[in-house]
Parts: sequence; structure tokens; C-alpha cells
Amino acid sequence: MSQKYIKSQNKNSHSAAYGKYYATAVYDNRFVETEQLAEFIQTQASVKKSDIKAVLDELGSALKHFFELGQKVRLDGIGILKVGFSSIGVSKVEDCTSATITTRRILFMPETERVVVGQEKKPDGSVKQKYVNAISLLKDVVFEETHDNSMNAEPEGNTGDNTGSNTGGGNSGNEGLGDGD
Repeated sequence: MSQKYIKSQNKNSHSAAYGKYYATAVYDNRFVETEQLAEFIQTQASVKKSDIKAVLDELGSALKHFFELGQKVRLDGIGILKVGFSSIGVSKVEDCTSATITTRRILFMPETERVVVGQEKKPDGSVKQKYVNAISLLKDVVFEETHDNSMNAEPEGNTGDNTGSNTGGGNSGNEGLGDGD
């Protein structure tokens, strides 16, 4: 299987990337629910589906518990989850209270690993490796163009910036994680 994409054109005439084509992620209209996820995990592990489902059902409560304690949660092989929020700006420090918090969200930073993509020999004889940080969950994902109308393209696929980049699915998901995580 592969992650499907369609070709879409940037139609924002105010963008430096106006008229350029980008690959935009498309997804099946259905969600993978807890039951199906537990069934799949059961085929990969020596644990019964009922036990896996029970653990997955409790995951939300466990995350909430640790978020309420102000902690970040690292799931090996997946990434880091933590609380993020927006607040209203106020002029006086004493007016900055929890009542000024307006939007709450979960921030996700996927686990990455350093992947060597080449090397360069320096004049002094030493070797410098070239590498990229790959998102572990996506490292081996295959991409394939589709024309299947039963799949929906994510409308926020174009970031709207003037760099000409396209995330193929909107927000990068690591907003606000630049605090040394």
C-alpha cells in the first residue's frame, strides 16, 4: 500500500508560487477506529485484541492525567505529545490569568532519526557525512499518484506561504515545539 496524492495547482495570485503544481495528500474517507487498530496490533504481537483495545481505550485518560501535571509524553517510535494553548494579551501582569487562555490543543512532534544520505571528502582528508532528519513513522512510506474520486484531498494542503513548499496535508504539526524538545 502507499500514501496517495493528487496534483493540485496553487491558485493564489498573491503567492510567489502562483501557478505551480504540488503533490497534495489524499486520504480514505474512513477513519481507522480503535477496534481495527487493536485487531492489527494483535497480528503483530502476542497480545489478545481485547487487551490491546483496553489499553488503547485507557490511553486518552492517561494522556490527560499527565497533561494535567504539566508533563510531556514521549511514545517510543511515535513522538512527543504536549499541551499547547493561546491566550489574550493583557497590559498588566496581574491580569494575565488562566482566564486569558483562549484555545487549547495537543502539540505533536514526531520522532525523528538521523539518516545518512551521502558523504563528502574534505581537503584535509577527513570525511563529512551528509544527513537528513527523517520522521521515523514516515521513513519508508511509499507515495503514489491517484485519480480515485472516492478519496478526499485535504483542503489545507497548500501552506499559503511564499516559499513554494507544500506540506501535502496542512500544518506541520510541530507548531510551538521550538523550546528545545
